[in-house]
Amino acid sequence: MLQISQLWKSNIIVFISSFCVMVIELIAARFLAPYIGVSLYTWTSIIGVILAGIAIGNYIGGKIADRYPHPSILTSIFLVGSLATICILPFGRMVATADWFSELPLMLNYSLTTVCIFFIPAVILSMVSPLVIKLSLPDVKKTGGVVGTVYAFSTAGAILGTFATGFYLILWFGIQSIIWLVAVILIVTGILAWFAWKIPNRWKATAVNAATWGIAGVVIISSIVAFQFRGAWQEDYTVESNYYTIKVEDSGTMKMLILDHLVHSFVNVNDPTAIVYGYQKNFIERVSYYMRDNPAPRILHMGGGGYTFPRYLEALYPEVVNEVIEIDPEVTRITYSELGLSPDTSIVTYNEDARRFLMKRGSREKYDIIVGDVFNDVSTPYHLTTVEFQQLVKSNLSENGIYMINIIDDFQKGRYMPSVILTLQQVFEHVTLFAPTEGYTVLRLGTFVVVASDKEFDSDDYFTFLKETGINIPAGTPYSEAVLHDYLSTRDPILLTDDYAPTDILVAPTIEFRLKTQNYQY
Repeated sequence: MLQISQLWKSNIIVFISSFCVMVIELIAARFLAPYIGVSLYTWTSIIGVILAGIAIGNYIGGKIADRYPHPSILTSIFLVGSLATICILPFGRMVATADWFSELPLMLNYSLTTVCIFFIPAVILSMVSPLVIKLSLPDVKKTGGVVGTVYAFSTAGAILGTFATGFYLILWFGIQSIIWLVAVILIVTGILAWFAWKIPNRWKATAVNAATWGIAGVVIISSIVAFQFRGAWQEDYTVESNYYTIKVEDSGTMKMLILDHLVHSFVNVNDPTAIVYGYQKNFIERVSYYMRDNPAPRILHMGGGGYTFPRYLEALYPEVVNEVIEIDPEVTRITYSELGLSPDTSIVTYNEDARRFLMKRGSREKYDIIVGDVFNDVSTPYHLTTVEFQQLVKSNLSENGIYMINIIDDFQKGRYMPSVILTLQQVFEHVTLFAPTEGYTVLRLGTFVVVASDKEFDSDDYFTFLKETGINIPAGTPYSEAVLHDYLSTRDPILLTDDYAPTDILVAPTIEFRLKTQNYQY
């Protein structure tokens, strides 16, 4: 029988290695988010690359275990794995910002970027299990029990790494601190592995010992040097939440709220009426037109960000009821602490998913206007685009209420916005598309505003109202329903449902176009 101490040291070692592999996999998405966003393509690339690393690591580890079943090799694997983990930070930033693969199709771009950053650490750490099994087998008669137990503990470590990172570690420490923590854990585990098995001539100057000590010295010295100079290549974020990498930067009189890769909001702390983005000016014009007949509407904002639009309305129209659904409580906290939202604000915030919020409301008082500012060119929350969700939105709107959303797409070739419009048309009687400028069809990528309602939109009356209020050049140019019908007929839109909503695939060509041309208009 295998001694209990022998079995447990093997299990603990593989538990730790698998824990670290899954921590690296989970932080990969947060690491890549500021550069390529978080999408189905991002997660597919990460999962595929890590699994490939695990497979190849197990294969190489098995070959090494057959030829060199020595604890010193196991120690060296942990030490080299620690150094490879640390290298994620400087090398990953270099790869992600260099746009090495921007000319390739998006799937290859994301996959190769992920390979360059995370493949090697996954391979190295996955070499541990076969070697541990080999070191444990000479003491047992039944191979199956040892192998099964080792892989059970390996899986348990992966499970703990997944839950601990996703639920706690990222929020508590941030990805950069987690990477350093994993590196330290690997170094300590490597040292413990050195002492876990009996090694003949452990302290004698043999070739194996000299190689192990040399690797340990290089790794420890390199880690100390890298840590001392980490400020030269580590990103400086305001906070990392469970949803975003959040950064606040000064831009003259404005502050920028950056969520992952996207400059989500420009905020003038001293002047809430200062608006930068054209689509928000379009929102303002459309709401002002609605308020001609209803001066105190009840408005729900899906997506808070820097609270730019709600604060604008609060400052100029204090009688308006503003409620905000912001899924990330850290974004709301940053808006209060860094972007000047007053603790005495009349804006009411709900920190949860927009669809869940609307489902829970039941028969409560309906909204006159619902604003959807949750979409960008990389992050497409598909569950907020489907027919079922549009029906839920409509059920929470008053009679003749309006639903406004901003959509980023390629006007000439994109299929994402046409699919959203087609889906809205199944629920609302009238859907109007507002382009950033008149004659926008000659351009490509930009932010559009789509307005859905059961009340017909009178564009002539709308333009008359804007001129009467001093706006001669509107922020958005509406397309008639006839023109919109012809536009949709050329785009082959998809009806989006809970069962079929391939939004990430629909926006992929738009992302590729943006990466290659930087032709973009807000």
